Amino acid sequence: MSFFAIILLILVSSQSYWAWRGVRLARRKIASRALRVLAYAAIPAILLTMFAYNLGEFARRPEPVQLTLRDALLTAPFAWWLVSSMVGFLLAIPFAIAAGLRALTRRRRRAELPSAARRDFLALAANTAIAAPFAGGAYGLLYGRLNLETVERPIRLANLPAAFHGFRIAQMSDIHIGPFMPAEQIRKFVDIANARKPDLVVLTGDFVTFDAATQAPVVEALSGLRAPFGVYGCLGNHDAWARVEDSISRLFAAAQVRMLRGESVAITVGSDWINLIGVDFQSRRRFGPSAPVARILGNIESRIARGHVNILLSHNPDTFDRAAALGIDLSLAGHTHGGQAALEFISPEIAPSRLVTPYVAGLFQRPGGQLYVNRGIGTIGVPIRIGAPPEITVYQLERA
Repeated sequence: MSFFAIILLILVSSQSYWAWRGVRLARRKIASRALRVLAYAAIPAILLTMFAYNLGEFARRPEPVQLTLRDALLTAPFAWWLVSSMVGFLLAIPFAIAAGLRALTRRRRRAELPSAARRDFLALAANTAIAAPFAGGAYGLLYGRLNLETVERPIRLANLPAAFHGFRIAQMSDIHIGPFMPAEQIRKFVDIANARKPDLVVLTGDFVTFDAATQAPVVEALSGLRAPFGVYGCLGNHDAWARVEDSISRLFAAAQVRMLRGESVAITVGSDWINLIGVDFQSRRRFGPSAPVARILGNIESRIARGHVNILLSHNPDTFDRAAALGIDLSLAGHTHGGQAALEFISPEIAPSRLVTPYVAGLFQRPGGQLYVNRGIGTIGVPIRIGAPPEITVYQLERA
């Protein structure tokens, strides 16, 4: 069964489960038979209408670049319900299994029923666990989504020229301009990046989500970035899916921001220089509409400057293995959003992005190179961040 089929199964099952719980609640709380029948019909009707309306609007509606009243009152609550109800349903399953096993054991042993106090405690524990995703989803929507973290990260490089010791690079990634990452908010993050006084700024893709009409506003919002050695970037998979790779590159060029598309540029301090390389989105496997690449980073092998520090801008962190094998000293990536909803403070494995890549967030090292995966500032799918706050990273290069 494919990943999307599993998600669809969970979605349908979870909504059926919550409709069933709503009917049970109505049976207990509503005395009038006529009103109960009305509630039985209304609960699934409300769920179906909510899904049909929001999914229909998503398919045909241009994406705004500011938070509208409709997004605040309809889209955001729907997204909160969608995620929270699915996770709550998954948490309900082990409690239901445990209750079933207890009932079966009692029946076989003819044991006495547990005390009322114990039953109440178990019910409270189950309801608390099931309600937690709804509280967490509200936190991620209202606060976690914009709770920016500015990460200062020293990067030690063996062959870094003396002139670049202390050189500062700021990275922003996965902008995803839209109603929940409006142009005004992007400009605030731009001011925060500028306040860190970077020598160089890099942008690692996914400026838009699906709507090509949002490319001009995102370029305008990012055009305020300032650094003495310039602003450079690469493109992401959503930029390709929205078919704006060429047009957004031209818009960025007009704003003095250069997209590196299988290209390199020398960043020079005096007589010393480092080599900055950028690539479009590349993956060994088909990723949505993106076809697999037969030879990862094959288009930039000739751009590697032997004997110099090479820094690669690649939206997809999965290019890192090949980059390290090629001797690229440092890869800077995004793409994962750090899992967007991650519980890595409980276990490093609890992040949705680990289903598709081992490189979810932070610093990774392999013989030949290092990788840092930035969590980005925007969101995709649902405007919620839990355990994966938006991030601006400032690297300070140091001689090893």
